[in-house]
Amino acid sequence: MSEPVAHPPLRKAQGGVARGIGIGLGLTIAAVIIGYSRSAAATLESRVATLGIAVLVLGLWLAAAIGVVARRRFASNTAIDGGDRVDPRVDAGNAILRNTAEQVLLAGLAYTALTLLSDHARVPVALFAACFSAGRLLFWTGYRDGAEARALGFALTFYPSVAALLMAAVALIR
Repeated sequence: MSEPVAHPPLRKAQGGVARGIGIGLGLTIAAVIIGYSRSAAATLESRVATLGIAVLVLGLWLAAAIGVVARRRFASNTAIDGGDRVDPRVDAGNAILRNTAEQVLLAGLAYTALTLLSDHARVPVALFAACFSAGRLLFWTGYRDGAEARALGFALTFYPSVAALLMAAVALIR
């Protein structure tokens, strides 16, 4: 009989990331519960108006991320020409931009699916867009301090989008 494999304890950073993810997941669950309990049936027109505002929020965050990279590249003697030389500030801006673009794409698809498939989508989509903004702010401000510092921000942009996809799937099944 083989001995059970002992797993090494989580490093401090992994514990901090797990804490941020747990908080983000808890806030997402709260947003789902509040969103459904406060959401009355709405017309497609009013749901699409809410979606328009949410997509505007997503677009503003993406534009801001692009602007940060452009500003950092302009201010860098080594990166302004787009050469191979490394500039840590430009690299960090590009990493934030990539993550923001991924999150915007997922959120946009998720919010759209929920809006089109559920007549109770207005409040959840609004709450998810608010979570997205809080999450991006936390992710950006914590980025340079490592994974622990940006975990909650990542979770607040990712988990509400996943929740919106799951809610849309449930609405479709109904």
